[in-house]
Amino acid sequence: MAKCAVCGKGAHFGNNVSHSHKKTRRMWKSNIRRVHCKVNGTPKRLYVCASCLKSGKVERA
Repeated sequence: MAKCAVCGKGAHFGNNVSHSHKKTRRMWKSNIRRVHCKVNGTPKRLYVCASCLKSGKVERA
């Protein structure tokens, strides 16, 4: 669900690294917003990341 409808950006995975260099798995979630957008002239509700909203790739309705 947490995936941008415009650019496809989703969650990223990696490691927490402690001071003793012990590694545990972690996840970075992208900043996804549920917004009303115009798609082919009709308003729709999409999940869009904040960077796509800020850059103007999406026309809000």
